[in-house]
Amino acid sequence: MVTAQNNLGASSSPYLRQHADNPIWWQEWSADVLEHARRENKPLFVSVGYATCHWCHVMAAESFVDQGVADFLNKHFVSIKVDREQRPDIDQYLMAFIASQGSHGGWPLNCFLTPDLKPFLALTYIPLQPRYGMPGFLDLLGKVHAHYLSAGGQIGPFTVEMDEGAEDSEINALRAFRGSFDSQYGGFGDGTKFPPHCTLLFMLYDLAASGDTNMKGMIEQTLESILRGGLHDHLQGGFYRYCVDREWTIPHFEKMIYDQAMLLWVFSLAFRVIGREEYRVAVVNVLKCLEETFEEGGLYYSGHDADTHHEEGATYVWSRDELARVLTPDEYARFIGVYQITAEGNFEGKNHLLRVGDADISDIENKLLGLRNKRSQPSVDKKIITSWNCLVGIGLIHAYRYAGVTGALEKAETLAQGLMDKHFIDGKLAHSSFDGTLQKQAFLQDYAGLLLLLTYLHEETGRYDAEMRDFSQKIAAFRRDGGWIESFNDDFMPVPAASFDHPVPSSIALAEFALLRVEVLAGREPAARPYRTPLHHDFFNLAGLAGNGLFHIIEAPAKIGWEHLPPNSIQRRGGRSVDCFRGACRELKV
Repeated sequence: MVTAQNNLGASSSPYLRQHADNPIWWQEWSADVLEHARRENKPLFVSVGYATCHWCHVMAAESFVDQGVADFLNKHFVSIKVDREQRPDIDQYLMAFIASQGSHGGWPLNCFLTPDLKPFLALTYIPLQPRYGMPGFLDLLGKVHAHYLSAGGQIGPFTVEMDEGAEDSEINALRAFRGSFDSQYGGFGDGTKFPPHCTLLFMLYDLAASGDTNMKGMIEQTLESILRGGLHDHLQGGFYRYCVDREWTIPHFEKMIYDQAMLLWVFSLAFRVIGREEYRVAVVNVLKCLEETFEEGGLYYSGHDADTHHEEGATYVWSRDELARVLTPDEYARFIGVYQITAEGNFEGKNHLLRVGDADISDIENKLLGLRNKRSQPSVDKKIITSWNCLVGIGLIHAYRYAGVTGALEKAETLAQGLMDKHFIDGKLAHSSFDGTLQKQAFLQDYAGLLLLLTYLHEETGRYDAEMRDFSQKIAAFRRDGGWIESFNDDFMPVPAASFDHPVPSSIALAEFALLRVEVLAGREPAARPYRTPLHHDFFNLAGLAGNGLFHIIEAPAKIGWEHLPPNSIQRRGGRSVDCFRGACRELKV
């Protein structure tokens, strides 16, 4: 292979292709590239990011186009670009390392390693010129290289320890929610606000089991903030990745498929448990966002960029003068009665829409969306990720079950079949594909996500028994030394599987919940699972709820309509008609 050039142009990652024109001799991670670094005794500069990442774009525009930086890297390092969405094992390992240094992780994640993969320095965004109390990138590179020459032989290995979370009790979990809840603005914590998908799911299922009114209040306030505030794309119907402020006002504007999937599940379940009509409307609008901006051939793209022409949020914001110009006087009067609009704006002189009224102005919103769609649009990462698509499928099934969305179940079946046809080749499940090219590596999150999706489809159709058995066996290969590993790929070391349920369910949580559901659907009583640390392991704690008798295990000769069952139910086919809950079974009458 030729390493004295940038080799990213043929990558299957849209993120890596974004860097194909850099003067840096970027390589894609591979065993051949690592062997080249060992032969040359050159340290590695590994830069991890993803296609829709705002700060990744900032660093790329500043530093990775700089010829001086490129010349130094090309002479003294082997430079490797990694798409974190394609290689969660590498990202997880390096994220654990930066955390071990006492630093906050994030992307871009830039790490320096010895040729034999011993990390010795990791940072996130690095400015080209000295600022923010940081050295300039070129100066930093000089110091890093000098350190490697003088001390490289003394750098020791870094090992990620298995940590699946401390065991807890349900009572402590509820106390933790109340202790971390932001009673003024909703959500948890007092800083940056991510949508707490997994926590909301746990709270909703627990509410269905317990009827805890305090739990209900926290859920409703958080969902109201998500729906009315800046996280919500009020015109298109989807949601951004997170808000930078406690008040849920201004987001980072990237849109990820997993947020749409998880909020589809959350709002569908919330409509069933709490019954507020705005939750059903949210479901319909998320589906609109999915169909119009993410879906292609029954599968779903990974994400939309935060930036348009290197300007964050440019597609989405409005000046007051522009709104007054494109709307009729009557429309404008109605619009400002529903949305907070000011002359100075709330985002760089313009207005990111925040809903403050309740009137139905869908005609005006549709008009503005049509005008917005004529603007330049953010780029789309058209990579298809297996595990994230599985979450979409599960969300679709819940939209069918609890919000009565016609066609949602059929879409979920089409999605599952598409993954089986396109990503499951020769007995191996690919993590992703792009433009028809499959990624070679396999990960626990994909096998577990697909198995979980199949269990929900089995409840609806009675089919997929063979597939569930097959994937249950394949998941077993990811068990090592009493714990879970994320992958066993030839070009990297085995890394303990993720256990942190944020923003998506962890690989471990997906596997444990999927296997529990397989136990139930096969007619066995589920083994008890412990609860783990709340706010960090709340999707795992769904298995704790079910394993501790707080899901209704419904058995009946034929499928029962979900409107007749508690929302915290798992139903299986059988000769009896019984409902087993909290350790007791009773005759089921529907």
